[in-house]
Amino acid sequence: MAKKISKKKNTKKRKKSQKKSWMWFKFVFKLGIVFFLLIAGYVSYCFITLPDIEDAVSRTRTPSTTIIAENGNEIYTFGNNYAQVIYLKDLPDYVPQAIIDVEDKRFYSHFGFDIIGFARASVVNLIKRRYAQGASTITQQVAKNLFLTPQKSIKRKVQELLIAFWLENKFSKEQILTLYLNRVYLGAGTYGIEAASNRYFGKNSADLSLKEAATLAGMLKAPSRYNPIANPDLAQSRAEVVLNLMYENGSITEEQLNKAIKEPYHDSSKYKVEGARHFADMVYAEVNTYIAERNQDLYVSTTLDQDLQQKAEWILKDAIQSNKNKNVSNGAVVILDYNGAIKALVGGVDYNKSQFNIATQALRQSGSVFKPFVYIRALEQGFTPNDIIEDKTVKIKTWQPQNYDKKTYGLVSLNDALIKSLNLATINLSWHLESKDIIKTARKMGITTNLKNNPALVLGVDEVKLIDIASAYLSIANGGYAAWPYAISEIYTKDGIQLYQHDMSEQLRVLDENVVSDISKMLENVIKYGTGKNASLPAFAAGKTGTTQDYKDAWFVGWTSDYVCAVWVGNDDNSPMDKITGGNLPAQIWKKIMLNTLDLESISVSAPQEKFEQKNQPKKKKKFLFW
Repeated sequence: MAKKISKKKNTKKRKKSQKKSWMWFKFVFKLGIVFFLLIAGYVSYCFITLPDIEDAVSRTRTPSTTIIAENGNEIYTFGNNYAQVIYLKDLPDYVPQAIIDVEDKRFYSHFGFDIIGFARASVVNLIKRRYAQGASTITQQVAKNLFLTPQKSIKRKVQELLIAFWLENKFSKEQILTLYLNRVYLGAGTYGIEAASNRYFGKNSADLSLKEAATLAGMLKAPSRYNPIANPDLAQSRAEVVLNLMYENGSITEEQLNKAIKEPYHDSSKYKVEGARHFADMVYAEVNTYIAERNQDLYVSTTLDQDLQQKAEWILKDAIQSNKNKNVSNGAVVILDYNGAIKALVGGVDYNKSQFNIATQALRQSGSVFKPFVYIRALEQGFTPNDIIEDKTVKIKTWQPQNYDKKTYGLVSLNDALIKSLNLATINLSWHLESKDIIKTARKMGITTNLKNNPALVLGVDEVKLIDIASAYLSIANGGYAAWPYAISEIYTKDGIQLYQHDMSEQLRVLDENVVSDISKMLENVIKYGTGKNASLPAFAAGKTGTTQDYKDAWFVGWTSDYVCAVWVGNDDNSPMDKITGGNLPAQIWKKIMLNTLDLESISVSAPQEKFEQKNQPKKKKKFLFW
């Protein structure tokens, strides 16, 4: 009897357990249906919100503007840099094969989604507990690059798969690969294998070597990191990884592998100007004033001398770095030829830190580089370099300026006053002139900023632009003719249609030739015997130093027989430097830069100059000017 009762109880328990299991099964089944419906609904939502695929395929891109140096090398490209469409039949077999081996080795066998690759990547990522491998096929990458944004989200990934399936149904594998080769991003604003080949190797993609093809394929992982111009060593090691992968996949033979690895790495830097970004920005802004609307790529040929530009950048950066202990952190350089062409322009020591162009945008007190305008006006009024002025104490209300060394020199010639950059003598000279005439002189020579009519004007208290100062001194170097700075020689389309050409119009005389002769000799003496000795060259050179109050600005501006060069150093926050004057650091920078412009073999070094004495100057009737 006990056994029967126990058996009934077990039967009841079993039925109860089966009922409970069935209820769980129904719950899970219903939950699965809901989950399926949610996924189906979300996929439907993703499908409904897909971008217009047909429109995206035919969509045109934004035209690019490529800035080119005088020698034809690229400085920078603004906008997306593409090239003409290339087709698989035009490429060596190893070019697309390198990309397939790196990005999607089952490209020709999957249907847009690589299940094996996805499973492998999932396992690796799970083991490493981080995102270590991707599994996107080439088709998926085309879907993302052509139709979607790079934003990472579930919706974007679902849409990427949907478009990949559509692409596989709509196009052949060859067409999809062609789309990829023409649209893939390869760093520095460059899209497509042809544009990348032009940029990094200076050749068409049809002429790429096996190693160059491997280099471009290797860049796909991280275009900036493996850029063969910016990081040639990393690019080389990555290219060898790709070559070994191609060998393992049977795409190349062992002989091809060994030959490619031994191939000297291409020096692609010679096809591109390093730096000059402040210059490129300036030119691009100017292009927009000439050609506001465009529907095709533009090429802008400029006046930039690549060699001179890169040397000027290196010399300036090295000088600033070497003098950081003297609290100097920035500088700028402008170099003009006698036609006004900008041959080099360094707008700051680090473009990545500041895109502000000191050379063309900064307003800084000019100090004594302004003084030649005073002396030029005096010469225009009939004074001569030998006329005598008194260097004595000046006091106007609470203003009591001093010479740099806080001494006074009594009676001095105009020539000596400029050579020694005497403040007091210059102020005393200015009392014999009209301030408004000094301002007019500065303006006609190239100064564009506001100059105030006050006694301190002649000491360079007003703010000016470096490029304006260079332009003004060019008027002297050029024999009295103004030549306004310009950077653009020509603008043309990819088809060679010229849209703009610089007009070398007749130059305007702004200074009398006798005045030019006198001021040139005076400024030559500044370098030979005065404050500019650190700028002396084994050839003709003339120029002027400038230092502002509390050592906030230091300048040297001068010229040789070929170029005018203006140098400024200081701090962006206008803080004082530690006794940096125009006669030391800027003059030294100027000299190093100008030495690179001289043909030293054809120059005979003159004998050491004797100390300047007044008796050695031309005998002209002296005027004694007192105030």
